[in-house]
Order: sequence, then structure tokens, then C-alpha cells
Amino acid sequence: MNHSDSLEKSVDFRSWFMDKLLMGQTWPEYMRTLVTPFNILAAVILSIGLPLIAMRFMYGLTVVTHASNDYPWGLFLGWGLFGGVPLSATGFVMGTAYYIFGFKGYRPLVRLGLLAGFLGYLFAVIYLLVDLGRPWRIYYPMLIGYGTASVLFLVAWHVALYLTVQFLELTPAILEWLKSRRVYRWATMITIAMTIAGIILSTLHQSALGAMFLIAPGKLHPLWYSPYITVFFLTSSIYAALALVILISAIAARFLKNATDNNFLGNLGKLTIGLGKGTTVCLYVYFVLKVIGIAHGNHWDLLATPYGYWFIIEIAGFVLLPALILTYAVKSKRVGVVRFGALLAVAGIIVNRINVSIIAFNWKLPDHLHHIIPPWPEVAVVLAIVTIHILIFRWILNRLPVLREAPGYKAH
Repeated sequence: MNHSDSLEKSVDFRSWFMDKLLMGQTWPEYMRTLVTPFNILAAVILSIGLPLIAMRFMYGLTVVTHASNDYPWGLFLGWGLFGGVPLSATGFVMGTAYYIFGFKGYRPLVRLGLLAGFLGYLFAVIYLLVDLGRPWRIYYPMLIGYGTASVLFLVAWHVALYLTVQFLELTPAILEWLKSRRVYRWATMITIAMTIAGIILSTLHQSALGAMFLIAPGKLHPLWYSPYITVFFLTSSIYAALALVILISAIAARFLKNATDNNFLGNLGKLTIGLGKGTTVCLYVYFVLKVIGIAHGNHWDLLATPYGYWFIIEIAGFVLLPALILTYAVKSKRVGVVRFGALLAVAGIIVNRINVSIIAFNWKLPDHLHHIIPPWPEVAVVLAIVTIHILIFRWILNRLPVLREAPGYKAH
């Protein structure tokens, strides 16, 4: 190959890469599209949050949070890990429904669920690294630590393997975007195997997060602690995943219409109703399990205490109420009401995980109420990470064939 051929190929690759990156626009055109109210707000949030993240790694946790040995967990884990992981079960739930149980009509939402799950787990790891520090030692609980005697050992391996599995499940979309047909055929052949692996890993991981609290029965309030907390965590992650797919598909249809196709938009209403049915069933199952948990521990008397009132608000307002709303919405085929019920369900899973990891944890200590209110730097850091999460999610949806079929590729 002579020098001119090599130079020509380099120029061709550069123009191909820039075309992919800028979505066929020139740099000035692309920069103009970035000037939007949301992007301006995101820039303000990041200008505050990113320096705080840097300060956290330079000077320690005390700069951004008031966590201590008595109160080890704040918003980084209560929101980012314990709240984010059940919502990231979207890939596990949608992949299982489509590839294993044969719900082929949900094809327009499968890749959306996989992408939401992959990014959700990825950012759960980022929250964990911000909380723990020393990101270069991320391998420590997996390879050194206390081995299989530690629940964190299981959680670390589950997350690492499941992230890998979800990335492999997403490779067909990436390869369609890159127009790589040869590797694409191999990627589609391993989809079923990766889905089965994802079922095993996600099931174990969701329940393992609950298992972390089994070793602290005296620290977690009796209304939230239960020998069956692993079952509670797994069951609630299923309805949380279904509800989140309902919400993000509606947001995508509203704000990213250029990234969708008629197949996605035309079937979204019917698919939303179908997901609403599944969410409703799972909410009722979870509600019954929580009532059985109270009965098993004979904690009825605790319902008449301040913590009991808050527990009733969680169960009645964020589990039973969205279940009733979704029941009405599904029967009357009200898509908008289904989305409202899903929003309440998603809020409920976050409330539950924050209750378990922060509000109801170490509830007997005298300064507990002070700990519940996070300092503003901690909130700013969380908002910055959430903003980055949204920006990356939007960037991928605008480019990869997630909400649309790639032209020239047969549906597998």
C-alpha cells in the first residue's frame, strides 16, 4: 500500500467518524443545536457539582457529606446504589420477556430497557466509587477482601459480570450503527445465552443487596427489617423496572421524536398498557408480601408509632395507591394515567430504598434526625451525576438504533 492510499483511507475514516459523531452536521450546525434550555441548566449544575466531586477525591468525604462510622450511607448509596439498581433491572425484565417468554410485540422497547439497565448499573458503580474513594482499588472486594464470606464480594462480582452481559446484549445496536455486518451476525447469535446469564446474575444481585441488611438486624427498624428482605428487594425490582420503561419510553416519545420511528410511536400506547398490567400485578404481590412480613414479625403495634406512620405512607401511598391507579388505568385504557401510576411506583422504590439504607437505619441513635437531612454539597454531587447520566443516555439514543430499526437490517 502506497502513502497516498493510506492517506486516503485515513481521510475516509475521519470523515466517516465525524459524520457518526455529529449526526451528519457540520461543527457550527451541531454546536447551535446544543444551545437549549436543558443544556444550559445542565452546564450550571455541572459547574457546581464537578468541582465538588474533585474536592471529594482530593480532601475526603467530609467535604461533601456528613457520613460517619455510625451513619456510613448517605445519598450516594441510598439514592445511587440502593435506589438505582432496582430501577436498572429494566434490561433483565425486558430481555427475559422478549427473548425467553416470547413477548415479541415488545421489541420496540427491548433495547431501550437494555440501555437503561446498562447505564443504570454503570452509574451505580460510579456512585459507589464516589462514596468509597480509591477507584483504582475497585478490584479489591472481588479478588482480595474476605472472599465468599462477604456479601460485598457477591455484589461486586454480580455487578461486574452483569455489566459485561448487558454490554454484549447491546452490541447488535452498536454494530448496526457502525454498519458492521460480519460481527453483527455473531453478536445476535449469543443474545439468548447472554439473556439467560443476565437472568441468573440480576436475580442474584437484586436479592444480594437485600442480604446485606440481614447481617444488621439490630440496626434496621423492625418494620423494614425482615428475614425475607431478599425476596422484597427482588420482587420490588421487577415492578420498578416495568414502571421505569413506561416512563422513559414516554419521555423519549415526547423529547426525542427524531430518534424514533413509526413502529415505536405507533405501538407505544398499546405497549404502555401491557407494561401497566405487569406493573400492577407485581405491585399487588409486593404489597401482600410486605403485609406478610409484618405479620411474620408480629410488628402490628409498631404501626402506631412515628416510624409506623411513615411506613404506612410508604406502603399505602407508594405501593397500594399506584397499584389501584394502574388497575383503573389499564381497565379503562388510559395511557396517561398508566404513566402517572408508573411515576408513583418509581418514586416508591426510591422512597423504600432510602428508608432502608438511611432513614430506618441506626434509627435508635440520638442524632438520627440530623443525619437524615443531607448537606447541600452531597445533593449537588448527586445532581451532577444524574445530569451526566441523562446527557449520556440522550447522546446514545440520538445516535444508536435503540428507538428505531436500522435500515437494511433484518429484525432478529
